[in-house]
Amino acid sequence: MTTPSPPAAPGNDPLHNQLQYQLAVFARRLDQLRHGAVGSLDRAAYLLLDELHRCGPASVKALAAALGVDSSTVTRQAAPLVAAGLAGRVPYPADRRAVHLALTPLGDRRLAEVRAGREELMRRLTADWPADEQRAFLTLLARFTDSLGTYAADDLP
Repeated sequence: MTTPSPPAAPGNDPLHNQLQYQLAVFARRLDQLRHGAVGSLDRAAYLLLDELHRCGPASVKALAAALGVDSSTVTRQAAPLVAAGLAGRVPYPADRRAVHLALTPLGDRRLAEVRAGREELMRRLTADWPADEQRAFLTLLARFTDSLGTYAADDLP
């Protein structure tokens, strides 16, 4: 079901007006799905655990750079993951004073469960889409999120 967009205000570009509206609806519906999911991880936890899964133990600074946030944000997001046993602090051999964050076996299992649930949701949502449309959507969505990642706050009007 397509959510109808509101009519464009005078002087607005209808295409971009509809795009911003559809993105707002998209974000709201994702939040609704996440809040209703049993055993879900919030976006920040998912991305942090996924980064640890893909890259292995890492410093807070390296995680911050990879995720495009500052170190204090990673520290704040990691604290509940460590408390829940999903991530742990491990010594860094090159510097005994330093520690890295690492995915625990529990965190790895939890991430795999959440990822499998999200993949199944994507399969269901796009089940009636031809494979070429699914690939095109992925390509365009990745391109869009890359643009968001490189867009600086200084670029805002």
